[in-house]
Amino acid sequence: MSRVLFPKISAYQKEWLDVRGGHQLYIEQSGNPDGIAVIYLHGGPGGGCSEHHRRYFDPEKYRIILIDQRGCGRSRPSPSIDNNTSADLVEDIENIRLRLDIGYWLVAGGSWGTTLAMLYGIKYPKAVLGFILRGVFLGNDSEYRWLYHNTGAACFFPEYYQEFNQHISGVNHKKLLQEYYEVLTGSNEIAAIAASKAWCLWELRLSTIEHHHIDIRHVDDAHQALCMAKISSHYFVNHCFIEENFILNNLAVISDIPAIILHGRYDMVCQLIHAHQLVQLWPNAQLQILPKAGHGGFESQTIDGFCKAADTMANFITEQGNMGK
Repeated sequence: MSRVLFPKISAYQKEWLDVRGGHQLYIEQSGNPDGIAVIYLHGGPGGGCSEHHRRYFDPEKYRIILIDQRGCGRSRPSPSIDNNTSADLVEDIENIRLRLDIGYWLVAGGSWGTTLAMLYGIKYPKAVLGFILRGVFLGNDSEYRWLYHNTGAACFFPEYYQEFNQHISGVNHKKLLQEYYEVLTGSNEIAAIAASKAWCLWELRLSTIEHHHIDIRHVDDAHQALCMAKISSHYFVNHCFIEENFILNNLAVISDIPAIILHGRYDMVCQLIHAHQLVQLWPNAQLQILPKAGHGGFESQTIDGFCKAADTMANFITEQGNMGK
């Protein structure tokens, strides 16, 4: 039987944590305060967390922690790319764990959140009970080329790519990412907002196979779009501030930690091949290919797979007697 999201719940605690570099991180907790500690890491970079992310997890079993990563969402300032690197985000996660007095926790995430989850695990493996990763992104050059050159996803969505490319008029596709970054971080606020909406529309159109006829009206939150586009382009022009193949080259550090990896077969944002490569090097990782899913976190098969994975991890962690205290 297919699973649906758990019913809506409210956060029982919200706070802002001061971290280095002049940032304040938004943190919320919901579910069972005495349950298994889980942190969910949102995508983007710069996407922000959603109240629906709480609903992947059984609120009776889990102490659910959501955050807005530095520079986006309800974190302050927002949007901001100052003092904003992968290393900063990893340290932010560890500071949150210490702030909340959690010994170890389940680390979950989607898209860019999978990248960040694995980077965190590589730096702090003893703090991780396990991983649930949806839509794997490794932060390698081939993934940027797939998204922003005309030889990747553009081959499947040529009319959408043409619109995305022509928004920055007259630019060679090989320079498209850099040109978007310059507009998004430039002094012309009107141009930056327009570019951010075009950026988010391109990714939104690639993300789902359940919804069609997506146009600019579906990008209706200007602040969220600017956070997403500005911070994503900042990370991508800087190769996510990691060396090429960094995660694969350091995977041995987390290879003993159990992981459930979910990936849509028709994911046009993050290619399935990278999840496949990952599990070849990760003996304790299980790849579940979702046969009728794309990249979106709230497609039917993705919801079903994620909720079942969360239950599987809860049972495993409970059997091990390791609740995150």
